[in-house]
Amino acid sequence: MELELKINKRSAVVKDVKQEGNIMTISVDDVLYEVDVVKVNDQEFSILHNGKSYNIEVIETGEPKHYSVNALKYKFDVEVIDNEARYRLNRMQGGSINSDNTIRSPMPGKVVKVFVKPGDHVEAGQALIVLSAMKMESEFKAGTRGIVREVPVKEGDTVDTNQLLVVIDEEETA
Repeated sequence: MELELKINKRSAVVKDVKQEGNIMTISVDDVLYEVDVVKVNDQEFSILHNGKSYNIEVIETGEPKHYSVNALKYKFDVEVIDNEARYRLNRMQGGSINSDNTIRSPMPGKVVKVFVKPGDHVEAGQALIVLSAMKMESEFKAGTRGIVREVPVKEGDTVDTNQLLVVIDEEETA
């Protein structure tokens, strides 16, 4: 499993490389660490690394995927940036991972409805496709006026993150 963690103002990519019992090998920005992790209770963990013991308290802040992490005299604000968080951020920003002439899936999902086919003329803001992901349906609209060049998916298809859904060739303006 791979996660991006935003810790205070720093971002780190954390990968779970291997686990045998309490012993975990993790990669943080491609640097390997072997740690012994014991969950003490719902919010506390005991961690051994290189002969040193750390007691960590992880507290939910009330915002999804946001935590306050306390370690003796240090406090860290941690945000987990996973596919779900990227999807939520994308929806709040109005679909910014898509350019004006391409629509891509922000996360794994299922194509519910396709409103266009290759050769169709579309206007900016016109609904092109509906995707169901995480029990939510999202409608994706054209970012530009043009002609649909490609729709490589059909209703009922399962799609992956960043999979191409619709391509529009922009019309020349005179």
